[in-house]
Amino acid sequence: MTAAAAQAATASKTPPLPEAKPETLGLSRPRLQAMSDAFKREIDKGTVPGVTVLIARRGQVGWFEALGRQSPAGATPMALDSIFRLFSMTKPIVSVGTMALVEDGHLLLGDPVAKFIPEFADQKVGLVSGGKLELVPPKRPMTVQDLLRHTSGLTYEHQGSGPVHKIYQDSRVRSRKITNAEHAALVASFPLVCHPGDEFNYSRSTDILGRIIEVISGTSLGEFLAERILAPLQMTETGFSTSEANASRLAQPFEVDPWTGDKVALFNMLEQPVMESGGGGLVSTTMDYARFALMLRNGGTLDGNRIIGRKTLELMASDHLGPHVMTNGTLLSPGHGFGLGFAVRRDAGIAPFPGSVGTYFWSGIAGTFFWIDPKEDLVAVFMSQGPGQRDFTRTLVRDLVYAAVD
Repeated sequence: MTAAAAQAATASKTPPLPEAKPETLGLSRPRLQAMSDAFKREIDKGTVPGVTVLIARRGQVGWFEALGRQSPAGATPMALDSIFRLFSMTKPIVSVGTMALVEDGHLLLGDPVAKFIPEFADQKVGLVSGGKLELVPPKRPMTVQDLLRHTSGLTYEHQGSGPVHKIYQDSRVRSRKITNAEHAALVASFPLVCHPGDEFNYSRSTDILGRIIEVISGTSLGEFLAERILAPLQMTETGFSTSEANASRLAQPFEVDPWTGDKVALFNMLEQPVMESGGGGLVSTTMDYARFALMLRNGGTLDGNRIIGRKTLELMASDHLGPHVMTNGTLLSPGHGFGLGFAVRRDAGIAPFPGSVGTYFWSGIAGTFFWIDPKEDLVAVFMSQGPGQRDFTRTLVRDLVYAAVD
């Protein structure tokens, strides 16, 4: 395992993280093997084409493996350095970038979004009354903090079927051929689904943060992330696309979902998009993302490079919803809140999977997932490209990893 990990890291030019035998890190090797066997069963059943799992504890990698095939259409095995679409696992990276600008004094969490993107100054709230959409002024301006914790009043087109969601669905908002500035102006022209601060609605908020980063930095989002986060962390395989030379390393989904029979279509990782989506556009490898996750676990540093301050990160990994913000949808499990870029576990129980109070995490719609458990000094990164099975695999990998913690 360790030799393969080193080989993959060398091939991808991503420096490997320190490694140790599972037993020395308080991880049960038999239970880790049971985890491997469980995913092999799912692969044999045709549930997922292939997965990678990386588990680090006490700052060292104790388990890193690749199982199954990289693409259902081919025979190439899944590899430790396979490349995946992160989708919403882009959000924590962009959220850290936003907070780095807060640390630099370029913005405050309480700043109105319209301060940086003037089109948001005239946005209205769309309330449904008598079956009709009524537009009313917001009770207060949308802030940067609202964007980070998804209390902005923005939404995603797939998060509902109301009249505001229909406006999103009928627009060009999903296009990868518009600029971040055009995307932000388009979203600003839509009504809000609620007053800012009233509800948690998972949304295009982090895309708008990406545009704010561009406005403040004077560079593209990709350039900013590369300079402030990716290059210092030596995340050499992470970007908004990858080169043709990596075509043989791309992880792919089933063409047809094995459970529903629906067609599965994900974006082309070799195509450089015009819009660099802060909410879901990055592609990466398991080791690259593990370097980002371990930086978070270390309080904002890795290999002597500080990316974000310890107290800033502590703020980010705290619940920012509290008991008074209504949570819509099923993305936040019972016993959980949301911080500034991550979901946060508030209760030891209630949720239907194990974990510790203070654990923070997020995932991607195509099947990627990571979490950080400060109490257990545990970091886990799971990669797959199985959109329809993502809820199942997220819970499965948590059950299996926690079973291995001594």
